[in-house]
Amino acid sequence: DYYEVPAGDATAERGTWVDGPGADFFEALARRLPCFAIVAEDLGANTPAVQGLLDRFDLPGMKILLFAFGEGIAKSAHIPHNYIPNLICYTGTHDNNTSRGWFEEEASEEDKERLYAYIGKEVGADTVHRELVRLGMTSVARVCIVPMQDVLGLGAAARMNYPSTAEGNWVWRMTPEEFDEAPFEWLRGLTVLSGRG
Repeated sequence: DYYEVPAGDATAERGTWVDGPGADFFEALARRLPCFAIVAEDLGANTPAVQGLLDRFDLPGMKILLFAFGEGIAKSAHIPHNYIPNLICYTGTHDNNTSRGWFEEEASEEDKERLYAYIGKEVGADTVHRELVRLGMTSVARVCIVPMQDVLGLGAAARMNYPSTAEGNWVWRMTPEEFDEAPFEWLRGLTVLSGRG
């Protein structure tokens, strides 16, 4: 299914959900491209029909660590102890704050307390990114994707996108100096430790 917005509308307010091709689409892909690899962005309303398509075609869904520490953490689909191997784990995506930015600007004190309890220690803004990267890398998720902003431990100024806004998006660029100072040895060690190398 997909959300359809009338052409010319400035907002999505008058949009409606429209039935998509469903299984027919994925069957056609499988016939034409036997080894097709698709990640299903299942972050919105994950209906039984959507989950059925993911299961039928062995499509990995997405889990976002920044979504894991709210109320209901024990049953959160985004907390690593509830992961299944067939998914893609992200610390955050282009539509989220960086891990540090989340910690400094968005996480409530309760969110932080749940994070501390989960990882077994308190962390600060300067180290939270490493703990979230470690959680993702050591999870059972088939793939772990870490934005470079989280490798570098950057704050909200390095955020990539603010959904539903028209300006200030997609402007962050890693500088040569940031690249030179990136903690690649730490990342390499974690990659080897977690069997992802």
